[in-house]
Amino acid sequence: MNIAQFLEWFQTTDHYRNVLSIRRFPSRPARFGQWPSGLDERIVSALSRRGIDRPYTHQADAIERILRGENCVIVTPTASGKTLCYNLPVLNAILGNADTRALYLFPTKALAQDQLAELQGLVDRLTFGVKTYTYDGDTPANARRAVRQAGHIVITNPDMLHTGILPNHTQWHRLFANLRFVVIDEMHIYRGVFGSHVANVVRRLKRICHHYGSSPQFVLASASIANPESLARQLIGDDVSVVTDSGAPVGEKHVIFYNPPVVNRALGIRAGSVATARRLAVQTIANRIHTIVFARSRLSVEVLLRYLRQEAAQAHLPEEAIQGYRGGYLPNERRAIERGLRDGRVLAVVSTNALELGIDIGSLDACIIVGYPGTIASTWQQIGRVGRRDTPSLAVLIASSTPLDQFVITHPDYLFEASVESGLMNPDNLLILASHVKCAAFELPFRDGEEFGALPIQTLLQHLAEQRILFHSGDSWFWTAESFPAQEVSLRTAASENVVIVDQTDPNSVRVIGEMDRPSAATMLHDEAIYLHGGRQYEVLRLDWKEKKAYVRQVDVDYFTDANLAVRVAVLDQFARETSRAWGEVSVTFLATIFKKIKLETHENVGWGKIRLPEDTFHTTAYWLTLPDRPSGWNSGEIERGLDGVAHVLANVAPLFLMCSPGDLGVFAETRSPFTGQPTIFLYDAIPGGVGFAEKLYASHDLLIRSAEDVITNCPCDDGCPSCTGAPTGEGESAKVVALEMIRAVRAATR
Repeated sequence: MNIAQFLEWFQTTDHYRNVLSIRRFPSRPARFGQWPSGLDERIVSALSRRGIDRPYTHQADAIERILRGENCVIVTPTASGKTLCYNLPVLNAILGNADTRALYLFPTKALAQDQLAELQGLVDRLTFGVKTYTYDGDTPANARRAVRQAGHIVITNPDMLHTGILPNHTQWHRLFANLRFVVIDEMHIYRGVFGSHVANVVRRLKRICHHYGSSPQFVLASASIANPESLARQLIGDDVSVVTDSGAPVGEKHVIFYNPPVVNRALGIRAGSVATARRLAVQTIANRIHTIVFARSRLSVEVLLRYLRQEAAQAHLPEEAIQGYRGGYLPNERRAIERGLRDGRVLAVVSTNALELGIDIGSLDACIIVGYPGTIASTWQQIGRVGRRDTPSLAVLIASSTPLDQFVITHPDYLFEASVESGLMNPDNLLILASHVKCAAFELPFRDGEEFGALPIQTLLQHLAEQRILFHSGDSWFWTAESFPAQEVSLRTAASENVVIVDQTDPNSVRVIGEMDRPSAATMLHDEAIYLHGGRQYEVLRLDWKEKKAYVRQVDVDYFTDANLAVRVAVLDQFARETSRAWGEVSVTFLATIFKKIKLETHENVGWGKIRLPEDTFHTTAYWLTLPDRPSGWNSGEIERGLDGVAHVLANVAPLFLMCSPGDLGVFAETRSPFTGQPTIFLYDAIPGGVGFAEKLYASHDLLIRSAEDVITNCPCDDGCPSCTGAPTGEGESAKVVALEMIRAVRAATR
């Protein structure tokens, strides 16, 4: 059965009653250009031998710009051939001068390995020897010297550049002295905390290049981002030209919005998205349609994989035809799965967003997305993983019961008509900046008056000297501490004080299995907590808050734990205010209080305990919203429930405008704020120092409020539910009624 036949069948089934929207995107033929005149003929001949006689128009445009020496960012859809846009100018430069070096940065090791294979396939066709290597944690020690000395193209990731290459730059002098190109692929990944860190890593890279006398050209690529020029400029600290008009061919694509049926109208509970995905995937697999299923968590991947393998066995398919793919799999396992997808031996794969990036997995026909991925950009990335250039493909987005999913599934134009989100970052976040100034000082002394990025850092250097981390002599600031600063800085979080998780299941093989930020650790790694990792359960034996270590052991119990975190927000400074909205700097104090033991399957409360940890505080930025004081004569309990309902829906809708996950935002509601004197809801950056979310929410206030009103109004429940204002309480006037009137009063006040 092909996709067209599957769609005909689908419209005759019960599934079709739950479809809210179907959009068809027609196929589009390729548009071709000519190879730029500056491209070496040996490269053109090698491409011809691979069946590539002409470039797409965007490839010709990008290559021409790069050959002219411009920093360039290429933003075209998945599978449009962006790799050639930077590989060809790099190889062209190496063929012209054998000393030329290039550094490729990919966000994951898997993607780096995939791109190495792609590049090597082209290099093998050239008569001139070009040496390409990956350099990451999997690179054998005996191969690292060869990479440092002989690698024309070094492929790595930001984390390895940060901890393994820049601090040891004296061993990489040949690379830095001859560095001509820096390629940064999957640019849309570099946003928020991660992007802010990587922008500082690039600052350190450019500083070291200047020391060795080089000034590399930057080439960036992304499949989807609304602000490619501004994000790229923040990332590399320089001007860029932008190529966005793709000439690549596109096959016909059908996108279905599927909302599982309501099974309990009073509580607003729908059929599970995982169970629904299972039913659909069983049909695509039974009809031999090559399928990828995107799940939101590692646990969901493993559960779906087990279900689908059971179904596959009944259809007389071998077990290896259905595969899972997620973090935690060994590199050789992932490579084998990728090869199986390319050669067709793997009929279906269940994956986290690990396969969302541009890893070559061949041509799949159907994509099932279990729950909204969190951003428009990620959604289109996942949809873009299916479809050949000349045959139709199918993507199905299955909503969960969360307000975020319900908003998207009932507003299809949000995905189909709106542009993808802008990537936000703040490289000058003080905590992040200070961490990288220390790393940079370890690498090379700072000079008086030297800038790091766009900011003077004299005050920061003086502060570090007072802490005896730096020493000022003459006109320079020298590193004096004994520690190795890069090892203490994770690029994935703003705080350096993460809690390390130590597995003590086997006393003879104690190992670190992960880390967690301190606010999350207070509720997930307290004593007696059940911590889930890789689908396994671990009991927390002891949380050493002072030493930032949690000691765990693997267990098999029939419950999980859920902790209560008491949060308090205090305004420190108000940057801007207009009628019912404002934004500024706040302090966030959090204290884990109690935990409950929740029985699996039934979700019964089977016990509880106290959490004995000190309260903790960090400073960040927040957007806050003031609401009418005691509208319609409601009592204080009804106002509190309505306020909590508005906070619930805002916290779930806000990530739509920020290109972030819900966990990147915190929410706090007060029936009478000491600062405003009114009922107030704070949405704050859950990142010390903030990365710009609060300011963006302040600017998007009107759209945010309208979206929240739509979610509550369109929800079919009676008294509030998890899809809008939270679970109903059954006390007095419903939270849904109060919350809706509060939202409308805010809208009226801002008109």
